[in-house]
Amino acid sequence: MAALWTLSPLLSACLLWPACLALTPGAEPLQPQNLPSSLGLNSSDGSPSVDLPMALRVFSVDYHHVQAPFEIVLWIMLASLAKLGFHWSGRVPAVVPESCLLIMVGLLVGGVIYGVRHSAPPTLSADAFFLFLLPPIVLDAGYFLPGRMFFENLGTILWYAVLGTLWNVLGIGLSLYGVCLLAQSSLGDVSLLHCLLFGSLIAAVDPVAVLSVFHEMHVNEQLHILVFGESLLNDAVTVVLYKLFESFLRLPAVSGVDVFLGGCRVLLVGLGGLFVGLFFGLLAALTSRFTSRAQVIAPLFVFLYSYLSYLTSEMLHLSGIMAIVTCAVTMKQYVEANVSERSNTSIQYFLKMWSSVSETLIFIFLGVSTIQDVHMWSWPFVCSTLLLCLVWRASGVLLLTAVVNKLRRNTVTFRDQFIIAYGGMRGAICFSLVFLIDDFPKKRLFITTTIVVILFTVFVQGMTIKPLVELLDVKRKKRGLNTVSEEIHSRLIDHLLAGIEDVVGYWGQHYWKDKFEQFNKKYLRRFLIRDDHQAHSSILRVYQELERREQRGDEEAPPPVVDHRSHSRPLLPEEVESIRRILSRNLQHFNNMQRPAYSRHTLHQDATMGRARKPLHRHQSLGERCTYNTQGEDGEFNGSRRGRAGLSRSHTVCSMSPRPVLLDASVPAASAQTRGRVDPDSEAFREEQISPEHHEAPAERAAIKQLSFVLESEKQP
Repeated sequence: MAALWTLSPLLSACLLWPACLALTPGAEPLQPQNLPSSLGLNSSDGSPSVDLPMALRVFSVDYHHVQAPFEIVLWIMLASLAKLGFHWSGRVPAVVPESCLLIMVGLLVGGVIYGVRHSAPPTLSADAFFLFLLPPIVLDAGYFLPGRMFFENLGTILWYAVLGTLWNVLGIGLSLYGVCLLAQSSLGDVSLLHCLLFGSLIAAVDPVAVLSVFHEMHVNEQLHILVFGESLLNDAVTVVLYKLFESFLRLPAVSGVDVFLGGCRVLLVGLGGLFVGLFFGLLAALTSRFTSRAQVIAPLFVFLYSYLSYLTSEMLHLSGIMAIVTCAVTMKQYVEANVSERSNTSIQYFLKMWSSVSETLIFIFLGVSTIQDVHMWSWPFVCSTLLLCLVWRASGVLLLTAVVNKLRRNTVTFRDQFIIAYGGMRGAICFSLVFLIDDFPKKRLFITTTIVVILFTVFVQGMTIKPLVELLDVKRKKRGLNTVSEEIHSRLIDHLLAGIEDVVGYWGQHYWKDKFEQFNKKYLRRFLIRDDHQAHSSILRVYQELERREQRGDEEAPPPVVDHRSHSRPLLPEEVESIRRILSRNLQHFNNMQRPAYSRHTLHQDATMGRARKPLHRHQSLGERCTYNTQGEDGEFNGSRRGRAGLSRSHTVCSMSPRPVLLDASVPAASAQTRGRVDPDSEAFREEQISPEHHEAPAERAAIKQLSFVLESEKQP
């Protein structure tokens, strides 16, 4: 298998090098006059003609007829073999992230192609990335988005994604412009708008790189959803800002009105993508309601409507990422309720397979596209960009978290803040955006700097973030799925908090969540889900949802945490004595509180509150096996009560006024056990308990309140 890992890139590169002619930008198609005469050209006018074969051909090759699909299959085969070799490479996945290995494979393939052709290998075009490779990854992330955690932390995610992105874009852009002013000799022709344009693309945190690294670490749910949600919405903001600055560059002059209109455009692009995704999500849910007689094509509507929402948003110059995420989140619960379990399984596995292939192709093409002839190097610009990306992201996370922690109940710890700041990895989004910049003298410098930042964040930060998580002891995800009992109790707490917010007049997240659940149950679910699939019991709906999570989460759940405390050793004698002293001291402190206690079987009546209250008998030993012949006034309960003394801690009752019992100091402490065996119904016991003569010194009262425990281990010879 190691040979497969080594030879598969070389073999695939040798097979792929003819494909580079068609994929390389700027490659001129072959003209008819350049073709050899054996292809059947008429020498008089140069027009192609069809030559009749002199004899029947038994075997022939027509590569141009299948060139495009053949090359696509070869690239996918290369990506699949690389991913397969990675997972069979022993201990390598535990040390190196998958994205790093795939980029290394791309570098190897690009080097082989460059050595064979002596020219730059093909690059991944921006249209191919944004129209074909990015939508499956975002759709998979949105469809399997943990909705509860996402919406509970939505305010913090938007705080990081919007304000944090603006902080990084403006900070990096203005700082780079200052660097360009200091280095006038080499960077003097870079304008402020060019620096802001480059800052908008270099601030794009790639969800592909983030997901590939954080998925392997199994960090806690709050940290994962903050990093993932911020990287997902960060792309929508950066793409919008990139197009905005690109429009400013094409204007002859930028005025204040243009800046105001640009801000309105940012809001329009984001909200427009949101509403487009909401429309197609509801349409997909409504369509899935009528697929009961054609369940085979039911999964197809999920992919078609999602992709259609993305293409429609791009056509209207809206946010396609926002549209496809909103569409996936909107239609999920209704589609899962309408289609069969087999269709749900098909949707889940196809989305995972599709996004995995796209992610693998992206990282391989990142490595392949690095081998180019268009690089331009500038030490001040490259080093400053790398340093500024780290500094501005770290400062933004610290400042924004300091503000948002004042409004959160579960604050973001400093360790989580460090992981959020350190986990800002760049990837294919900024790489694709940099090639879309209009030609100007320093475009090649921007491309080189972007590649350096991507390789640094993926290799250095991606390889060191896992040891840092272990070193900082960041809270991990213990297990993947909740039980039915935990889900029911969680929803009970939600309803309780919603009721409290409604009573006090506070419109918090639980209040709005409860209002949406009522609206969803009363209108949306009745309209979008078939009548025979309506879950009349909320517990049944919870159980069905947990079953679906279990079906798709078995392979992705973190390994079970082994509790080594289950095999405990026997207690030492000094440990037993320490436990006895602690329990005795705590119960003595409880008795000194002078509070009335009630058992679950006997309650004091209000009529007896004014009279002197007789304290009930307190059992002296937890492990004691006593037999009481108790008979009430009606004579109903006359029998043996064996084996109940060990469970009678709840029968302890303290009177309102202490009535100590006189005990001779010469009597050993063990005699308290003998006193516990006295018949509580006897006259001697009653007189001993209520006799007014038994008022002794405080030292004697403290001695009599010593509770003697007879543990099972002490009883054994």
